[in-house]
Amino acid sequence: MPNKKDFLKFFSDKGYWVFHPRYRGTWESDGKLFARSPHQDILDVISGIHQNFISIWDYNLKDKKPFKLSPSEIYVIGASFGGPAAILASRDKRVTKTMIFSPVIDWTKSGKAEPLNLLIKFTDQAFGNGYRIAKNGWKKIASGKFYNPVNHIKEIDGSKLLFVQAKDDTVCRYSETKKFAAAVNSKLITLPRGGHLGSSLLLLPRFYKVFQKFTK
Repeated sequence: MPNKKDFLKFFSDKGYWVFHPRYRGTWESDGKLFARSPHQDILDVISGIHQNFISIWDYNLKDKKPFKLSPSEIYVIGASFGGPAAILASRDKRVTKTMIFSPVIDWTKSGKAEPLNLLIKFTDQAFGNGYRIAKNGWKKIASGKFYNPVNHIKEIDGSKLLFVQAKDDTVCRYSETKKFAAAVNSKLITLPRGGHLGSSLLLLPRFYKVFQKFTK
């Protein structure tokens, strides 16, 4: 958990190197979540693939061969909680394009189905140590001054971003995404229905074609 095998295979079959990172303080990753902005973890992964790294399956082999990539283009895909990470990471010049599904745009304006106080309780009760929150981590989120895209409008190059969201999303407000996309002059694909969308939408031919057009 969370499992992205279908997503990883789909894109790797098309010739991409694909990475599904764990934020610090979540799942198998060490550290504390919200000790620093999660988008920094994405940038660390980008730095890491430019250095020597070894497949976990080959780690104990005597003749293990390290990988080191020099990508000419890097695409970041984020959804929901990962939306802010993708948006904020797009400011890095190494990131070519970013596609975002149903993102959190402003933590101080939660959707009806998942207000922040409910999210905090649910995360603790449903996932336990799957998410290891830094001291005062949730307070930093609630302040609206941390990991919050709406505070960085002037720093965002909207031409690098493509948003996809449904009008009936009750988890993250469509209205906030629409305003943000207009403010940074980025593209927004609006679906009349669909609820809270995820990146698995890219496995559908229609949306993969959108991705291809956007990245080319």
